[in-house]
Amino acid sequence: MKRKVLAGILTTAMIMTMAAGCGNYGSSQTEAPEAAETQAAEDSQAEDLEEADTAEGRYTIGISQFAEHGSLDNCREGFLEGLKEAGIEEGVNLTVEFENAQADTGTAGMISDNFVSKKVDMICAIATPSAMSAYNSCLDKDIPVVYTAVSDPVSAGLADKEGNSVGNVTGTSDKLPVEEQLKMIREMMPEAQKVGILYTTSEANSVSTIEEYKEIAPKYDFEIVESGINTVADVEMAAKDLVSKVDCISNMTDNTVVSALQTVIAAADEKNIPVFGSEIEQVKSGCLASMGIDYIALGKQTGAMAAKILKGEAEASDMPYEVCSGASLYVNTAVAEKLGFDLEDSYMESAAEVFDEITVE
Repeated sequence: MKRKVLAGILTTAMIMTMAAGCGNYGSSQTEAPEAAETQAAEDSQAEDLEEADTAEGRYTIGISQFAEHGSLDNCREGFLEGLKEAGIEEGVNLTVEFENAQADTGTAGMISDNFVSKKVDMICAIATPSAMSAYNSCLDKDIPVVYTAVSDPVSAGLADKEGNSVGNVTGTSDKLPVEEQLKMIREMMPEAQKVGILYTTSEANSVSTIEEYKEIAPKYDFEIVESGINTVADVEMAAKDLVSKVDCISNMTDNTVVSALQTVIAAADEKNIPVFGSEIEQVKSGCLASMGIDYIALGKQTGAMAAKILKGEAEASDMPYEVCSGASLYVNTAVAEKLGFDLEDSYMESAAEVFDEITVE
């Protein structure tokens, strides 16, 4: 009975609509396979275009930088310069996707996963946490990973003990010249006994570098006093505690600590003790001196390696990681004056660069 009532109140428009739908039913059934075939053809064409882009020398690189500070920024600048010197230039035949993890390992993982989903031709990972994340994201993919500013690729699981790649990954190490640094500190501070070091306990490169400091320190009659942190929020309290126990601080390339370097310097200033940096940018921004490496040069070295991979001249899996050789002395006379340090002329003469002001960006 209800069915009859419902049927009886169908409007002419509804009947026409149903009729139109019935009329299209048969054709929609036959068009579905055609639509699928069309989509498949479009997908195939897109893949062909991607392959053609690579073959013709047009590339897309995803750059994942772990934190925002001078040395890592210099690495990125140098990387792009190295590519340009090899004929791969942003805006000409190179598209760059750049993301910064802001010193968060979870964000670094999401960035590398996103680059994989975009099917970039290569991931350039700057600093150890970003390199480890990119490597993990690309384990079952054919996207090469090229890293830079990784102090200890072996401890980070990116290379074996012989320095060979453990997969489709290679790059450059910014291994610190620890002995040269300790020798410099001893020459500048002949009476010093304790050297303080802040580091992030989750950064593999920092943990291994701490061990190297401990191993070499007795040779220069130093005791290493370490203080481990977990996040940037821990830096202030740890720094204030550390400066009360040591004669100076030797800063590493620990990404979390470097991102809060001014907090460390402020704590050291209260005790009138120097902070020694690990590279040029740290000396510019308030460290007394450093025996460090040139991060732009390191980036250029990495860019040259990446260019060979992109051009098909080499496979990342066949390329052992490279180390930026040599250490240069950088000195900041403005910091020396602030702390009442009397620097000998020999330091000025032997320095690769001397700064007479403190530049904080």
